[in-house]
Amino acid sequence: MAFTEIPTADAIVEEIKRTLAANEMTDGVHVRLTLSRGEKVTSGMDPRLNQAGPLLIVLAEHKAPVYEKRGLSLATSSFRRFPPDCLDPKIHHNNLLQSILAKVEANAAGADDSIMLDLRGFVAETNATHLFRVADGVIETPRTVACPEGITRATVLELCREHGLPHAERDLSLAEFHRADEVFCTGTMGELASVTTIDGRTIGSGQVGPVTSRLSDLYGERTRSGGEQVA
Repeated sequence: MAFTEIPTADAIVEEIKRTLAANEMTDGVHVRLTLSRGEKVTSGMDPRLNQAGPLLIVLAEHKAPVYEKRGLSLATSSFRRFPPDCLDPKIHHNNLLQSILAKVEANAAGADDSIMLDLRGFVAETNATHLFRVADGVIETPRTVACPEGITRATVLELCREHGLPHAERDLSLAEFHRADEVFCTGTMGELASVTTIDGRTIGSGQVGPVTSRLSDLYGERTRSGGEQVA
C-alpha cells in the first residue's frame, strides 16, 4: 500500500505495553491495532498527501469474546468475496463495506452472521471470521483464495498438526458445510465458536461437537501460555 514507513514489530509491542500500563490493564484485554498513513495536507487519494505519519492506533478494551459459545446461526450472503485478480484478500485493510453489507443481510435474516462465497461459488469465510468444518473426523477449512489470512485460523491448523488431528485446506462447497458433522468459526474476538445452523439447516446434532470442544480447549491453553507477555 506504499506506506513510506512501517513501525517494527518491537516498536508496536512497546506501544501496546505503554497503552496497557497507562490504563492499568493486565488481563482480559482485547487490543485492535490500526496503522494509517497519518495526517494529510489536503483531501485526496494520492498517498503523497500524507506528510505526517504513519499513525498507529492502539485500541485496548476490556472485552469478552463476542460470539455465543452454545452455537451460532449463519445465512448465506448474496455478496461475494473478491478474488485476488480484483483485490488481493491478503491486504488487510479497512475497506469493510462487503462485510458490512453481508452483516446487514444476516441481521435481516435473523442470523448471527453471513457466509460469503467466492466468485466460483465456493465458501470463502463469514463476514467476520474464518470457517472450519468437521466430517468423518477430518477438520477442513477453505483455502485463502478469496479471504484474508488469519492468526486464529493459522493457530487452529498449527494445533491440528501438533496433536495429530487430520486436517486439510481445500475448496469447499456450501453443500459440504450443510452436511458437515460439525462447523465452527475462528477469529481474534470470537476465538472458536460452534455453528449449529446454516441456512435453516441443523448442523450435525445441533450441539457443540466434540472436535470443536477439544480444539477450543487447546486454543485456550495456547493463548494462556504462548506468545509474548506484554503486561
